[in-house]
Amino acid sequence: MKKLVLFICLVIASTTIAQENHKAFDSGEWFRFRIHYGWFTASYATLEVKDEVLNGMPVHHIVGEGKSSGVLSVFFKVEDLYETYIDKKEVKPYRFIRKINEGGHTKDIEINFDHGQHEALVFNKKYNTKKTFSIKDGVQDMMSSFYYLRNSINTTSLKKGDEQFVNMFFDSENYRFKLKFLGREVIRTKMGKIACLKFRPYVQADRIFKEEESMTVWVSDDDNRMPVRIKADILVGSIKADLDAFKGLKHPFKVVID
Repeated sequence: MKKLVLFICLVIASTTIAQENHKAFDSGEWFRFRIHYGWFTASYATLEVKDEVLNGMPVHHIVGEGKSSGVLSVFFKVEDLYETYIDKKEVKPYRFIRKINEGGHTKDIEINFDHGQHEALVFNKKYNTKKTFSIKDGVQDMMSSFYYLRNSINTTSLKKGDEQFVNMFFDSENYRFKLKFLGREVIRTKMGKIACLKFRPYVQADRIFKEEESMTVWVSDDDNRMPVRIKADILVGSIKADLDAFKGLKHPFKVVID
């Protein structure tokens, strides 16, 4: 389950139009996802965008939380917290926080980005160590990456097979994240039928995911680019997350009328 709640919760608030800053979202946006493994509800995860001030600068503070529930919580406890503080004028991170407990596997990391010096200071609170790493131009953290994508993909010219790339810094390494467009699809949800854009984020094959192409994501084909559904093949089966509730959308919510 390592990194699983992160991908379900975050991995895809991704995609959109690049016509004005933060066109797809704003402070007050909130999502809740129901994550199920087979017939069981494994956990719930939330994403929220808040207004805050960091080092005297107004920023968007984005918080992602995931917790196991039901039967899973008895055998495998998950408590994940991810936070990013991003510039309000352009989506770039200043601080990223990852605090997790996944079945006894724990991490408590804070990363502070200095874009002018092209450096990231990684503070591992679990071991009380600090280390500075070089970062690439336009770097994003794991959370800001997806909000950046929501504002950077021009969907008016998007064609099946198109790929987008983001320079991402995670824990202590630079990573080139890839997102592939699979087409358009209307899916049925508890909120009604929603026209969606279908994407494949390429994940790192490890002890959770079977292969790089293990995940598929659907986001609303409107100005919100709202994450609606995610499916992932993992080593012990498959898992699915559905949008369960939302509020604070910047744009009107649309359903497909038959």
